[in-house]
Amino acid sequence: MLVQWYAQTRKTALDFSTGFRNADLKLDATLPNLRSGTMTSTKLLDMLNRAIAGELQAITQYMWQHVQWKGIEHYAVSEGIKEIAIGEMKHAEKIAERLWYLGGKPTTHPNPIFVGDKLEEMINFDIKAELEAIALYKEIMEQAQKEGDVATKEIFEEIEAEEEEHHDFFTSLLEK
Repeated sequence: MLVQWYAQTRKTALDFSTGFRNADLKLDATLPNLRSGTMTSTKLLDMLNRAIAGELQAITQYMWQHVQWKGIEHYAVSEGIKEIAIGEMKHAEKIAERLWYLGGKPTTHPNPIFVGDKLEEMINFDIKAELEAIALYKEIMEQAQKEGDVATKEIFEEIEAEEEEHHDFFTSLLEK
């Protein structure tokens, strides 16, 4: 009887450890995250990293524009651009924290940065960056909804609303 118990226990232990070993090696699209206990797709994790890359782009792009902006408009607008750059930094941090919690590793590589030489060119680059962020964040909210990830969806609802405010700021600069 003891031998039978030992054999059964050993078989269960082997099955258990083999299962974990296989799960560690397998790149399944929805493996559970041991840190958060969630099932997050690699698609959603990749989308979050794309969002971080966009935020890193915006931080650098807007901060350098704030520094380089010249002329009378500089005094009226420069601080607004600086505040938006700082807001983008907070977005990047919030997204990176969520990605890390879900088991991903935040990127350190921004999307391509376009500072521009003239005022109108700078603003057009910024409008484009904001529109790209808004579109991506809507996709992330949709994907998070599909996966039942309410927290990620709510984080991006908040960030997306702020990106719309940034878009409004930049588009209003082009109005005459």
